[in-house]
Amino acid sequence: MAGGILAILDDVAILLDDAVVMSKVAAKKTAGILGDDLAVNAEKATGFHASRELPVIWEITKGSFINKLIILPIAFLLSAYMPFLIVPILLIGGSYLCYEGVEKIMEWFVPHERAVIAAQETANPKELIKRESTKIKAAVRTDFILSIEIVVIALGSVMDQHLVLQIMVVGFVALLATVGVYGFVALLVRMDDTGFYLIERADNMKGFGKRGVKLSGEALVAALPKVIRLLGVVGTVAMLLVGGGMFVHNIEAVHHALAIFPGLTADFTAGIIVGLISLLVMKIAHAVK
Repeated sequence: MAGGILAILDDVAILLDDAVVMSKVAAKKTAGILGDDLAVNAEKATGFHASRELPVIWEITKGSFINKLIILPIAFLLSAYMPFLIVPILLIGGSYLCYEGVEKIMEWFVPHERAVIAAQETANPKELIKRESTKIKAAVRTDFILSIEIVVIALGSVMDQHLVLQIMVVGFVALLATVGVYGFVALLVRMDDTGFYLIERADNMKGFGKRGVKLSGEALVAALPKVIRLLGVVGTVAMLLVGGGMFVHNIEAVHHALAIFPGLTADFTAGIIVGLISLLVMKIAHAVK
């Protein structure tokens, strides 16, 4: 009896050890996508009233968890019974990301109707909640597309392993993608509050460290708008890289056609081309309506 229990514990220990090793491998393979996920969702999770930032980010985080709960079982079922559907799903998601990226670039250069910022003051609380809801849905939708890419890449690194190990490894990477990304976003959007706190604390301090604390607070407050603008640019580029990469790495003809470009340049070029085509299709569809 004791020997049987020890054998079971030994098997569990081996399984956990394998899960840790494979999780490291999967995390390395998805590191680039996780970085893109951070940039994209950090940009989409900003622009709210200060008092609403954390509640809104929490809503997006919950949406991200739901996305993972939907994607994970479907991914396991598809890999087991219909693996031929995985690539088309990735390409559809890639088209959406490319469309979003190109549309964002068009907004930078082509005059357009200014979008209403969710945090814009309004006398109507219902209107403010409606604006927040619209931006939250957009963030969760983009998270869904990126989550598919993250889950599929992580699953690909353990396809030759048994189901239990696949679930442990891919589940860990999916959890990391949500907790890590939105945890960092929550810290980011509170940067200015931290800065104001340091400035206020410096006013009540005495001695040599007072000036350093105050300068640190002022630097945080001044840096936040610049960081958000930078994340807007990085997030747009990230969407094009991830979306274009889905086509470059999954369609042989596209890969060969763009072989003259370095890896990231090829992904970006494909993203621009697919995004322009997607945008044109959407414009035609709206015109037909």
